[in-house]
Amino acid sequence: MADLFAPPPQDTPRPAADEAGPLADRLRPRELSEVIGQEHLTGAEGAIGRMVAAGKLSSMILWGPPGTGKTSIARLLADAVGMRYVAISAVFSGVADLKKVFAEAEAMAQMGGGAGRKTLLFVDEIHRFNRAQQDGFLPFVEKGTVTLVGATTENPSFALNAALLSRAQVLILHRLDAEALGALLSRAEEHTGLRLPLTPAARDALIASADGDGRFLLGQAETLFDVSLPEPLDPAGLSKFLMRRVAVYDKDRDGHYNLISALHKSLRGSDPQAALYYLARMLVAGEEPLYVLRRLVRFASEDVGLADPQALVQCLAAKDAYDFLGSPEGELAIVQACLYLATAPKSNAAYTAQKAAWKSARDTGSLSPPANILNAPTKLMKDIGYGKDYAYDHDAEDGFSGANYWPEDMAPQTFYRPVERGFEREVSKRLEWWDKKRRERG
Repeated sequence: MADLFAPPPQDTPRPAADEAGPLADRLRPRELSEVIGQEHLTGAEGAIGRMVAAGKLSSMILWGPPGTGKTSIARLLADAVGMRYVAISAVFSGVADLKKVFAEAEAMAQMGGGAGRKTLLFVDEIHRFNRAQQDGFLPFVEKGTVTLVGATTENPSFALNAALLSRAQVLILHRLDAEALGALLSRAEEHTGLRLPLTPAARDALIASADGDGRFLLGQAETLFDVSLPEPLDPAGLSKFLMRRVAVYDKDRDGHYNLISALHKSLRGSDPQAALYYLARMLVAGEEPLYVLRRLVRFASEDVGLADPQALVQCLAAKDAYDFLGSPEGELAIVQACLYLATAPKSNAAYTAQKAAWKSARDTGSLSPPANILNAPTKLMKDIGYGKDYAYDHDAEDGFSGANYWPEDMAPQTFYRPVERGFEREVSKRLEWWDKKRRERG
């Protein structure tokens, strides 16, 4: 689980467990069947299990959160199929290191007398290589000089070149769930011969604090093994004893987009509890409150619209309140806006109407409005018919003239279709009344 950096690159034999080393290293799996929480990949029906059974690996990108076993899987893959294992880190390696790896891999593959071995190249944090460096892998992966196993915590769609992705399978490692983390703690207790000095509730709290990261959990467990306590810790005692884990959240990367998507969809699904949870996840992790407010304002127009015209007012008021109060006091106004949106009637009619109207405008952008509604500030414009026979709606008995406002070469269009929810139900009645009047007046 602990990632090993190995510059300069070298053929890296699998080390024996160092009983003086960190607990995470001592518990590193010795075979694929010991990898916890990734059975969907390592099991007999998983992608990795099938490749190992066939004795042939394809290049792959292991994408998953920290502490889920990416490094361990790469080592065990090389062992399972008898390949030479070389590990580098994109943090500490450059072009010169890569050239050396590829040269050594070619030399090892060409050794005679049956001694030739193919190379599995494990690249930790592969997303940290720039685009040009990533392109440098392509010819060697295509020729089979190396089988590339890259590890990343970032979404490969954004972090890696399309050309590289087309030559490698993307395998997704799951965040370790409570059952997997509990099994990891049991394995640690069996290995050390010690019991964690925790009540059952505190043990659950320790697992929850790991946030799916097995390496972090074993680090916390090792700290607890190293102390002598008069009695087991309860959750409150554990919280005081161990530092609280900081939420994993990169404000400009995948976690950011995942959580704002979850917030938006929870609001759209009218689930105020889930929406409040994702709002809290973002703000507690350090997201800029004004960014969240901008997304709420957008939501008010896109997903509520005229079904509740107050939604936009509430969001703008929350922005003003936050500007006035700042954090943490002003965050309550953000919560209020979030709850208002989640519980408001929903309509995307305005959003749909905008897209349809914009398309029509692009398709028919040169058509002139009818002459009767054109302004005529000069005599010439009046002489050629601008403004002639314009029907002033306020002169009509019911305040509605029923005139045609569309270009002569364009049939009337319907972009906005209000839904039968919230205030838009009233809007729909108005539109129906006006349509009826138009029909009556021909």
